[in-house]
Amino acid sequence: MARTETISRTTSPTTPAPTSGAPPPIVISNLTKVYRVHEREAGLRASLGSLIRRKYRDVCAVNDISFTVSPGEIVGFLGPNGAGKTTTLKMLAGLLHPTSGSVSVLGHEPFKRERAYLSRMAMVMGNKGQLQWDIPAGDAFLVNKVVYKLSDADFRAALGELTELLDLGPLLKKQVRSLSLGERMKCELAAALLHRPMVLFLDEPTIGLDVTMQARIRHFIADYNKRTGATMLLTSHYMADVVALCKRVVVIHEGRLLFDGALAQLSDRIAPFKLLTVKLHDAESPPSLVGYGEVQSSEDGQTTLRVRRDQAPAVTARLLAELPVADLTVEDPPIEDVIDQVFSNSSLDLYGTAKS
Repeated sequence: MARTETISRTTSPTTPAPTSGAPPPIVISNLTKVYRVHEREAGLRASLGSLIRRKYRDVCAVNDISFTVSPGEIVGFLGPNGAGKTTTLKMLAGLLHPTSGSVSVLGHEPFKRERAYLSRMAMVMGNKGQLQWDIPAGDAFLVNKVVYKLSDADFRAALGELTELLDLGPLLKKQVRSLSLGERMKCELAAALLHRPMVLFLDEPTIGLDVTMQARIRHFIADYNKRTGATMLLTSHYMADVVALCKRVVVIHEGRLLFDGALAQLSDRIAPFKLLTVKLHDAESPPSLVGYGEVQSSEDGQTTLRVRRDQAPAVTARLLAELPVADLTVEDPPIEDVIDQVFSNSSLDLYGTAKS
């Protein structure tokens, strides 16, 4: 991963510059969403008591977050379950009204649900479909044609393009309920893109899919972004999605913004070490490598060392000079481990100061 030197709360050094002075299509400022939740104890007495005096508590799902997304960016929006990712996307899509703060997408306030806005955006939720189950996929696309008032020519052109890219031909006449999960997700993406949206919110688009189908969906998303310049905000628990599609990530936890910057910077800040995997010619009785770094694993003649990032070049040189090295690789730690460390350490401040 490319190394960058600074961290920004709004845009990262790897963010594509807006073209022709175009304003950011997504602007979030001090966004907060608080739910009022009814609470009561278990049991009949508590149930009857709640009829007379109901108790409520406020739950802050999104807590004063701010960031912008530049034209054509694909930004990874990361956080554990319950962090506030889907709530944020629903506010951006206009499905929820924010408690406070402001949201602007393509110059519109999403919760006003203006046709000029809805016709230029789409939201795909991997765990919730928009297609009607009792009709063929092709008929479901015709429903969207009417909803978005597409001309016959535009509909045929868009459907033909999506059918070719996603290999939808065999699926158009199949009832939606009879489609496999992977087939249904391809049709969900096609339905969302028929009107050629310029902003796309993707909430777990590869959830539950096998590795091959995940790769195909990722390839399609990257290709759509490249061809149309659409701006995308992506949530996913599969780090392969994020690594393949996103140069920049926004991390939230318990509704609060933790990090906004380049994916490589996140690794540098949270995991300031390298992994050196060494294989020696004399694998039968290898010398101890403890003096070269912290041994993470040693099996099948290979030893993996954890070495501080700034010491990796010197340790690599020592290994090559002092030992019969047959093979040596130097890698960054898996990004899954980096993100897991972010989520498991709630006292961590990624901007360099300790939380009180």
